[in-house]
Amino acid sequence: MSDFVLYVGTKRYSSWSLRPYLALAATGARFRTEVIALDRPETKRDILAVNPAGKVPALRHGDLLIHDSLAICEYVHELFPDARLWPADRAERARARAITAEMHSGFVALRSNMPMDLLASKPGVGHTPEVLADAARIFDIWRAARAVARGGDFLFGHFTIADAFFAPVATRFTTYGVALDAVCRAYVDAVQALPAFQAWKADAAQEAPLPSH
Repeated sequence: MSDFVLYVGTKRYSSWSLRPYLALAATGARFRTEVIALDRPETKRDILAVNPAGKVPALRHGDLLIHDSLAICEYVHELFPDARLWPADRAERARARAITAEMHSGFVALRSNMPMDLLASKPGVGHTPEVLADAARIFDIWRAARAVARGGDFLFGHFTIADAFFAPVATRFTTYGVALDAVCRAYVDAVQALPAFQAWKADAAQEAPLPSH
């Protein structure tokens, strides 16, 4: 049994949890995922029982507990450098970190109006001018990265933390029927074809819907 335990929120809805899950899966490391159902009377209690910060995701590795999706991904990168979770080239690595940080802290309108729901189909919902402006910026990021990528299907060719961070928004564009050009469509398809993503989505399909959804 692995001593990595990743605590996540309901898989259908928890965009923050999906990111470190994909990063961990990309390393090939053995880990166990424990789901804490969101939006239930016991949710706060259950999260505090595993993470005093009161948030998911959280990663337990032996006696160490790490919360925040980016901190978890950085830790996993240091443990498994052969997985190349950041690009080897310094300039590419800087660009990857910059767009990951932008995704980590930005795009508030899109997050608010298009919450992740892997199993829903809501074309046209949430298409406000602010959301579409967020989407346009994301498309610019993707096209710029793919224009200089050395092969592969992902932003920097092979899968990196940047892809883990943009994976949830890729699902939103599918759920909410956001129009994609050929480059962005190919990228969304590549992300959603990842075996780890497919496994996550299959688990999500077995979950009970949240009361508020």
